[in-house]
Amino acid sequence: MAPQAFALFDTAIGVCGVVWNEIGLTGTALPDRGAEALRDRLSRRWPQAVDSQPWGAGAEAVTAIQALMADGRTDLTGLALDETGLTDFLKRVYAAARAVPPGQTRTYGQIAAAAGAPGEARAVGQAMGKNPWPIVVPCHRVMGADGKLTGFSAPGGVDTKLRLLSIEQARLSDAPGLFDDLGGLPLSVRRPGLSPPR
Repeated sequence: MAPQAFALFDTAIGVCGVVWNEIGLTGTALPDRGAEALRDRLSRRWPQAVDSQPWGAGAEAVTAIQALMADGRTDLTGLALDETGLTDFLKRVYAAARAVPPGQTRTYGQIAAAAGAPGEARAVGQAMGKNPWPIVVPCHRVMGADGKLTGFSAPGGVDTKLRLLSIEQARLSDAPGLFDDLGGLPLSVRRPGLSPPR
């Protein structure tokens, strides 16, 4: 097993964590009740990881995650993951989730279909619950079939999911979002598929 390290770092949503080795990221963590609680959680989950200044994949992840939390648009798909021990199904599900761009969402069923397992929405939900790389594998962009913000098991639960989606200015329905720049145009003009009046 490659030596592991972890680091805590500040973001717009609080102190996050990253765990990595020479292969890539072995985990990420969303804010906990404070930096010490997060450090304890990382130490329990990855007992071989040493508290370190970010280097390699860890440094790349810190920079990219901080950028996403600042601009809501930074693409994290280039970050390397250490997928050692994952089943083929989990690899396909996480790859399908990573393909969802910032500002967009998909249902568990859509992720299942993209992963080559149509009808396996429940299994996708279980995979998202086990996701070792929140934010990098953006489980916050995956919704229930009815658009409900269900199944987010990270610290802070649905509130954290909403904060992440808000940063990314994600539209959760066809209704205008809080962040839409309507530019004085009628609402109907801003709906997808309609062209502005000439």
